[in-house]
Amino acid sequence: MATPSAPHPESPHPEAQRTEERLEPERTEARRPEPESTEAQPTEVSTVSTAFLRQLDDERESAMRTASHPGSAFDGADAALHDRLEELVEADRPEMLDLMLDLAEHPEVAFEEHRSARAIVDVLAAHGIEAQLGVHGLDTAIRAEISGMSGVSGTRPAGAGAAGAGVGDDVPTLAILSEYDALPVVGHGCGHNVIAVMGLGAFLALAALAKADPSAVPGRVVFLGTPAEEGHTGKEHMARNGAFDGLDAAVMAHPYGYDLADQVWLGRRTLTVEYHGHTAHASAQPFMGRNALDAASLMYQGIGLMRQQTPPSDRIHAVIREGGDRASVVPDYAKLDLYVRSQRPETLKDLSSRVEDVARGAALMAGVGVSVNWDQHPPSLPVRTNEALTGSWVQAQRRRGRDPLPFGVVSPILAASTDFGNVSYRIPGIHPVIRIAPPEVALHTREFATWAVSEDARAAASDGAYGLAATVLDALHDPQLATAMAAEFEEAGGAIDVPSFFD
Repeated sequence: MATPSAPHPESPHPEAQRTEERLEPERTEARRPEPESTEAQPTEVSTVSTAFLRQLDDERESAMRTASHPGSAFDGADAALHDRLEELVEADRPEMLDLMLDLAEHPEVAFEEHRSARAIVDVLAAHGIEAQLGVHGLDTAIRAEISGMSGVSGTRPAGAGAAGAGVGDDVPTLAILSEYDALPVVGHGCGHNVIAVMGLGAFLALAALAKADPSAVPGRVVFLGTPAEEGHTGKEHMARNGAFDGLDAAVMAHPYGYDLADQVWLGRRTLTVEYHGHTAHASAQPFMGRNALDAASLMYQGIGLMRQQTPPSDRIHAVIREGGDRASVVPDYAKLDLYVRSQRPETLKDLSSRVEDVARGAALMAGVGVSVNWDQHPPSLPVRTNEALTGSWVQAQRRRGRDPLPFGVVSPILAASTDFGNVSYRIPGIHPVIRIAPPEVALHTREFATWAVSEDARAAASDGAYGLAATVLDALHDPQLATAMAAEFEEAGGAIDVPSFFD
């Protein structure tokens, strides 16, 4: 019920005001009551329990008290060379930090990193290094190369560079990778601005070392700017256009909430399922319809039921994108988008087959047609970490005051995906993570984007640049390390044909 009106501040006379007050109840009683709102109020979201995360934290803290990575079993490059390399990294630190902050202020999403790529190419040019922009099939991909002393007999590992011809059988060739794409809305919430300058800083330090003394870099080093990692598979596009042919290994590092020598990165595939039925009046003739939304619902439930019979590391996430427009019409079209992830290429293939069976089975139950479309973008494989190279990264990080934890200290349950996995199944590679934020700050958040310009991120940019450069330098100088790197890769199964693996 309406309440009496308050006195109007502009009433012309006190008596008129009193009359208005006396008459108001009569007028309000005669009014039609205003309808109450029928809009449903949302219930409160239940509190998300942190008990499991606390358990993981407790397990991690317990493991950290005794866990230690063994480091490297190889001599690597001379200490004097590492001293010089570290000086060169520090000399470029102000320029690298300026670039890191600039990329953060101007985030660009996958395949649209034109300003970011140009900024990196301009830095290379300022250092006298000619770079190619728009290579290996992508407009925003970058390639630059430097060579030190060529023709160093016996330094190239047997069987390395099998993907294509290098510059000579006796000259090892290693690549350093940078990413620089951002996420929609949250910007550099995965810290790719830090990845960009770690890779670039490492390459510039090795270039300066080779310029001062060609014998200090006995081989070839390639810098690859790799676009479109977020939600896409830029490195796979580049690989299919020759980016990794002739390379003996590739290295990169990723920002995180811990310093880890190795961590699980799951393989990932995408799937779109469309169901096609028949419309009908949902009340008068529902029996004349074939409900596509029923099939989508059955598939969604089938995936949920299947999770109990999948390995703990497997992940399936799905959304029903379309399922009809009006409740009075039997929907004749429904669409789901899914991500399918697993820890090994073989288990990812198996999981993919099972998910597809669910999709087709739901169509049979609902009596509708189905189309199953895998991998709008090429799939990402899990990361296969090369332990021989990882040891050099750990040694370099200890020199910088960090102590990367070995595999398994941080639960493998906390796992995402990266297209570097596709590289690591073509050639030996490492993808360690470096701390720029507290452990509780998750990737792909605005909070992580804030930490990606923090003092911790600035320190990681330099530490990571030195770590990548030092790893490459060790592999170029130590024939035993290079041989072990290649042998480990072959023992793990060697290269696989990524484009046809899921056929």
